[in-house]
Amino acid sequence: MLIKAAIIRAIIPFLIMTGISLLMRYQEIDATQVRSTFFVGLIVTVVAAATVIYDIEGWSLLQKSVVHFIVMLLTVFPLLLLSGMFQLNGFLDYLKVFGLFLAVGAVAWTVSYLFIRKFG
Repeated sequence: MLIKAAIIRAIIPFLIMTGISLLMRYQEIDATQVRSTFFVGLIVTVVAAATVIYDIEGWSLLQKSVVHFIVMLLTVFPLLLLSGMFQLNGFLDYLKVFGLFLAVGAVAWTVSYLFIRKFG
């Protein structure tokens, strides 16, 4: 059931962002922008699908958060590296992207947690 929910949550952003990417390509917009838009779509798709982790009953928030982080590390982080949105000339560049990945993830997790606590 979780897999079905993940697919349903993922399909909408995937279709929208792929459609936008195709429109951009058709309009002959810069290939770098088209590629970045498509990769953002892939990232949003993965993040949306992974939200089902938080629906698993019987798991603590810590367990859910650790599994979610691992899924993001194995999917979103490589997508960021492959996206072409970052200049990657050496180890320090990869480290900067990893730091950005951690910072955005921490902010997103905290905002989501506070929102759900207040309104969920």
